[in-house]
Amino acid sequence: MKNLFAPLLVGALSLATLPASAADDVTLQLKWVTQAQFAGYYVALDKGYYDEEGLNVTIKPGGPDVAPAQVIAGGGADVVLDWMPSALASREKGLDLVNIAQPFKSSGMMLTCRKDSGIASPADFKGKTLGVWFFGNEYPFLSWMSKLGIPTDGSDGGVTVLKQGFNVDPILNGQADCVSTMTYNEYWQIIDAGLTPEELVVFKYEDQGVATLEDGMYVLGERLQDAAFKDSMVRFVRASMKGWKYAEDNPDEAAMIVLDNDASGAQTENHQKRMMGEIAKLTAGSNGALDPADYERTVASLLSGGSDPVITQQPEGAWTHDITDAALN
Repeated sequence: MKNLFAPLLVGALSLATLPASAADDVTLQLKWVTQAQFAGYYVALDKGYYDEEGLNVTIKPGGPDVAPAQVIAGGGADVVLDWMPSALASREKGLDLVNIAQPFKSSGMMLTCRKDSGIASPADFKGKTLGVWFFGNEYPFLSWMSKLGIPTDGSDGGVTVLKQGFNVDPILNGQADCVSTMTYNEYWQIIDAGLTPEELVVFKYEDQGVATLEDGMYVLGERLQDAAFKDSMVRFVRASMKGWKYAEDNPDEAAMIVLDNDASGAQTENHQKRMMGEIAKLTAGSNGALDPADYERTVASLLSGGSDPVITQQPEGAWTHDITDAALN
């Protein structure tokens, strides 16, 4: 008797051996270690927003020795998070970094000083020792000092720059009068270490008119000529921004998702929840599309360095709305 089920069985087996529709791989390099500063991406991963867009996303934490520009130049990532001063400085040196999205609307950067140092305003910086981050993070500080006309070489009338590690020890042990801090991280480390807000003077870069854009998404410009890559970035930005808006609306849950993804085990629930609350203030007001006015303000600040500007010429082609127009509209 002819087996009427045989063709169906063969067909079923054939289907079973077919590979599932492959997702597109995307590797994201963070600017720093796993923390709520990057909550939107971890939320998008945890909630399946990347899966929904047909993406297999790998998030690579950063660290003290990780420069996103170097990583993407070496082929270690498809998209990186970087501060615009660093990205534009790298671009001027020949790396074709292009901003495709800007989830952070406001800057969280500050200079935090001990009140007993005698500093009450930027005019009091002269003769003081200021802690500054490097690896591309020094550019906003250098731009600010240039605007103030304060040399940073330790000469008379200038300041002494202390190369600050990624902690706040210099202000705690008296090695520096001020240190670089972020609203969402190091400032609170100082408070947790025992100094009170009343013992500190804080200068927000936003308030000083020298705020520059932070934590934008950057890719190599030449790759945007590839339609398939461009499409994957459209889907990546759409899913990432969905993650960011969820994180803004659900900060405590977002912080816990970050903790679940912290392989180092170094982060704490209290610190991450507090950080997420501060981060939400910086991403508020951005739908992911770069505001050209913010870009122009950043560029003007970087060009205004007198004889030592961060960049020396007006950048061309450093950002595009192509990705966010397709992703968000």
